[in-house]
Amino acid sequence: MMPSAKFPDLEGASVLITGGGSGIGAALVEGFVLQGAKVAFIDIADAASQAVCDHVEQETGARPLFLKADLRDIEALRVAVARAAEAHDRVTVLVNNAALDDRHAIENVTADFWDNNQSINLRPHFFTAQAVAPDMKEAGRGSIINFTSTSFMINHPNMPSYTTAKAGIIGLTKGLAGELGPHGIRVNAIAPGWVITERQRDLWVTDESLATHVSRQCIKEVMQPADMVGPCLFLASDASRMLTAQTLIVDGGFL
Repeated sequence: MMPSAKFPDLEGASVLITGGGSGIGAALVEGFVLQGAKVAFIDIADAASQAVCDHVEQETGARPLFLKADLRDIEALRVAVARAAEAHDRVTVLVNNAALDDRHAIENVTADFWDNNQSINLRPHFFTAQAVAPDMKEAGRGSIINFTSTSFMINHPNMPSYTTAKAGIIGLTKGLAGELGPHGIRVNAIAPGWVITERQRDLWVTDESLATHVSRQCIKEVMQPADMVGPCLFLASDASRMLTAQTLIVDGGFL
């Protein structure tokens, strides 16, 4: 369920979200549109992203802007950022959400696999922030929200490159916060626990594994993509204007 809270300063704001074509990203697109923001999102999946646009338009009456790009291609990423600013004015809220949590055994990881994994899960966070920073500096304000994960905090097995990237995002968040803070730009991270997206259900969720996980949460409910929207809206809005360089763990109290 989408949060009921309304953040008036987000109305009309230019918001850019990476990985908005599915899962948490799609929920974030809808959540910001419901706030009255002008939302653009970057994704590589054409059909799924168009479906998100159709759904959001049907639910809200406003259509987000889908920008197709491969985040591994930094020049394409920069072009997408420029297109978002051209369409909606300079971006003042950036949500770095895109990720790919493929499982991988240590013995099977090659240098090429590692580099490709990092180029999806960590590198775009920096270069998207780099691309929006000049406009945020000119505006004298901005909020960058980097999605990390609790996976590295709980010693999750079977994806060492992914967990490395997710830990790196927190370091990047703190470094960017220190650099950009004097310009009125805040940089924070959100660390979700196990959010049950369609991808999770298709690939990894079993009744037993989900029940075991939820039993360890303080709040005994399955987390859904929409549960990440409220925390993200808070960090994007001026309700959190003195909050930066922080990591907000949203895991139902698992940790």
